[in-house]
Amino acid sequence: MLSGLRVVELGSFITAPLAAMMLGDLGADVIKVERPEGDPFRKSHGSQYGATFLAFNRNKRGVVLDTAEPADQEKLARLVASADVLIDNYRPGVLARIGLEPTTMAERHPRLIHCSITGFGATGPYRKRPAFDHVGQALSGITSLLVDPEHPEAFGPTLADNVTAMYAAYGILGAITERARTGRGRRIEVNMLESSMAFIQDIYVGLTRTGQTAGKFTRITRSQAFVLTCKDGRMLAVHLSTTEKFWGELVAALGATDLGSDARFATHQARVKHYHELAAALQERFGGRDRGAWMMLLDKTDVPFAPVHTVADAVADPQVEALGTLARMVHPSEGEITGIACPVLVDGKRPMSEMRAPPLIGEHTAEILAELDRLGV
Repeated sequence: MLSGLRVVELGSFITAPLAAMMLGDLGADVIKVERPEGDPFRKSHGSQYGATFLAFNRNKRGVVLDTAEPADQEKLARLVASADVLIDNYRPGVLARIGLEPTTMAERHPRLIHCSITGFGATGPYRKRPAFDHVGQALSGITSLLVDPEHPEAFGPTLADNVTAMYAAYGILGAITERARTGRGRRIEVNMLESSMAFIQDIYVGLTRTGQTAGKFTRITRSQAFVLTCKDGRMLAVHLSTTEKFWGELVAALGATDLGSDARFATHQARVKHYHELAAALQERFGGRDRGAWMMLLDKTDVPFAPVHTVADAVADPQVEALGTLARMVHPSEGEITGIACPVLVDGKRPMSEMRAPPLIGEHTAEILAELDRLGV
């Protein structure tokens, strides 16, 4: 869908690389610019082609430019002149130091869509601070919804980085659509703090509407979400939501007439109030059979449920296999790389039938500089 669109990425780690990769998954020609030492994420697993780097850099070509050197700054300026979209995740002021002052760049290239991703925005007391995912999760309130203050420990996947990248791609696509009408580019600004807060919009509306300060059980009590350990030690997730139908079907499937007649569980609001008592009652029952038996039983109902998978379990799940979720690429020298495919289907198909494996450092430098010569920029 984005064939013919050139995207230049000045990014490292996750936010800008993921936003650019999302555009690349839709067919854009993404050119990743790295300094000679490469994106620091390349070495996340000890080599220059580490798994964390691979996860966020497919469907790109790679260029090496030493942006501290005037000659390479001139090459970078030429590359930007050829671009439809520029994405960076530098701190405020860095672009100007490498010859790409935003206002001047917009005047020279009025059709350019420039997306600037920062930790905290261009104003305010934190604007020059470094920011990584853990910082974004903490400042936005997400960490407070996950961590037990009595036993604090960091865990889990990146969230703030990923959602910031998604909001960036969303803003860029809006600007692309507008430019088709007006011929004019835009400067899009996205920061990790606001993106992370927007990601948990319901929590903040709950605060401003009711004054309720959310905790780690706030969402699951209202959503009636349970994780239950079965007799064989394996876990099962059940999510009843606010729909009485699901509660009624679960009670019937369990043969739990005592729970169905218990005043503490008579309505959704009552079950929210007595969530922990209900969780304990359900655990007592689910602990009596192996997970497979419970899944066979619940599969005959409309109760929303799923086994609690490890990531290895998820990859092997028959639904994942049926969807063709795994994306396989082959690099000429580094071999096969398998990741998760773009989850957006277009007319029933993945947007790209063949994907480009993430580039080595500077793999396409000569090729792209030759293109600039042909374009006369």
